[in-house]
Amino acid sequence: MPTPVPAADVATTPVVVHHRYGPPSVLRADRRPLPVAGPGDVVVAVEAVAVSRAECAFRAADPPVARLATGLRRPRRPVLGGDVGGRVVQVGAGVAGLRTGDRVVAQTGITMGGYAGHVRVPAAAATPVPDGLDVRAAVAVVEGGSTALPFVRDHARVRPGTRLLVNGAAGAVGAAAVQLAAHLGAEVTGVCSTDHVDLVRSLGAVAVVDRTRTRLEDAGGPFDVVLDAVGTSSARRCRHLLAPRGVYLTTVPSLDVLVRTALRPLARGRSAAIAFTGLRPPAARAADVAELLALAGAGTVRGVVDRTWPLAQAAEAHAYVEAGHKAGTVLLLP
Repeated sequence: MPTPVPAADVATTPVVVHHRYGPPSVLRADRRPLPVAGPGDVVVAVEAVAVSRAECAFRAADPPVARLATGLRRPRRPVLGGDVGGRVVQVGAGVAGLRTGDRVVAQTGITMGGYAGHVRVPAAAATPVPDGLDVRAAVAVVEGGSTALPFVRDHARVRPGTRLLVNGAAGAVGAAAVQLAAHLGAEVTGVCSTDHVDLVRSLGAVAVVDRTRTRLEDAGGPFDVVLDAVGTSSARRCRHLLAPRGVYLTTVPSLDVLVRTALRPLARGRSAAIAFTGLRPPAARAADVAELLALAGAGTVRGVVDRTWPLAQAAEAHAYVEAGHKAGTVLLLP
């Protein structure tokens, strides 16, 4: 379904849209009317927006269950993009604490819309970027950290001395998990490819396993927690890596781990679980973003930016993310 062309006298902003599911080539550059801030909202001029693996899944409807959230026959929300950074250019009625010109990172939530030059978001979802912190780095910290922080803090319950294995330690979530766990005192082992070994070690891992030379199943242990940030393993394959009361956590759903999550309260030994961090209450997500940006502003964690593309080249960025070789975050720059 084509996008209506705005009238000539209506101010517009660039966007990237997809009106059908499929490969990266379904993404198209377009223009839409500039958003207007309603009560409680702000409009952000986007300087950087993250390209996540989840957005690639939404675009492709792979796995098919993604259609329950995005639309059964065609995309219900044709403009993707959930983690954006930029400057506030409009402030709606009733908004306190944000002013025009403020640099912010915002999470658009299920409404998406971040692949654009401008996006309207609830003011409560926009968090100021600390002075001295680059907006691109801030977006990278939030993109991976907003998933990693609840896993590491709440579900892994990392504390000093926790033995943690992170599979996919160079990705956006994995890189954030390594840093956050090290900050909390964990002994972190990271699993990544040869090209990223030095990066993962620099993020705080005390040991790094090169997955091109050593199978995950041979990574040693025992570990109190195995966090699979890329979903390339399973609870069954990693069970022998766990300490007697260890837990396998994953960010990627499967029937097996969903069942194991439901049964976890009954487990007396090793267990497994998944957490849907994006479904937490908005206030909890906003508090985590503020915590992550504070840590980044203090230099405790850093955003890892792999590559950037112009907004109009979103298809190329999606293809790169899907190839599975990125380190940290890929950004689109409107």
